[in-house]
Amino acid sequence: MNIQIEQPDAERLESLQVTGWPTLEKEICRIDWIFDQTEQSYFLQGRVIVETEDGRRVEVKKGDLAVFPKGLKCTWHIMEPMRKHFNLLGD
Repeated sequence: MNIQIEQPDAERLESLQVTGWPTLEKEICRIDWIFDQTEQSYFLQGRVIVETEDGRRVEVKKGDLAVFPKGLKCTWHIMEPMRKHFNLLGD
């Protein structure tokens, strides 16, 4: 399962209506997580290393728009306090 990351411009963010999505904040920590729905996340602050169960590591940081697929099992290593908008997609 691949994590998709892009650096969207203002027009792309507006088309997705990102500012209307809920916001989540988290301090530096480690979290084991399974995505039960596909999630789009736009990172407003911070830096996270997402480690998938096959050992791949993906860095996500401020300004990134990431898509985490349904069923992804991973560990989040939150390296800097994180704040993001997120949108759960009905799968």
